[in-house]
Amino acid sequence: MTFHKYLGDSKMFEYDRHYRECQQLNKPFIKAKTNPVHGNYFIQIDLMTCDYELSKQEQKQIKKLIQDEIEYVESNSKYDFGGFNITSEIAWFDGVSSEHVDNFCNSLYDLIHTYHN
Repeated sequence: MTFHKYLGDSKMFEYDRHYRECQQLNKPFIKAKTNPVHGNYFIQIDLMTCDYELSKQEQKQIKKLIQDEIEYVESNSKYDFGGFNITSEIAWFDGVSSEHVDNFCNSLYDLIHTYHN
């Protein structure tokens, strides 16, 4: 079975199964779900599955990644970016474009996984 860096637009039981798998493998849990209000993605990161906290440097890198996405969304969409919040254990982003969701989620995972290992 292949481990997926994130899970997108899945059923609730699939998110639950992936969360447990992340716990067992000590990996970050990242999910992406289409927000029906604007059609872009709501992305959530949960690091409690891997007993890890984001450093200030990692939070700064994630903020740079999200700022680039906000600029893209606001210049290429009729909707504004919905917002984001980053703490040491949980982060969410509301409004990531469908064109960038895969790259965004993989970049988040790679950033966290690089520092975590």
